[in-house]
Amino acid sequence: MTDHKHKDPLHGITLEMILTSLVEKYGWEGMSRKIRINCFAKNPSIKSSLVFLRRTPWARKKVEHLYKIK
Repeated sequence: MTDHKHKDPLHGITLEMILTSLVEKYGWEGMSRKIRINCFAKNPSIKSSLVFLRRTPWARKKVEHLYKIK
């Protein structure tokens, strides 16, 4: 059995894990400053943000990018 390494640095990391980690680090206010989207600025929650990010590829890419560079 060979060990295949994935080239994607986010392999195995869920969007919820990414978002939770970023909110712990920056807080909702910091997230809103770094990525200007309403789901981080107005009544933010993990659940509502996940719904938005799963439906909005450009926003998800920004969140994933911020996670990679943090």
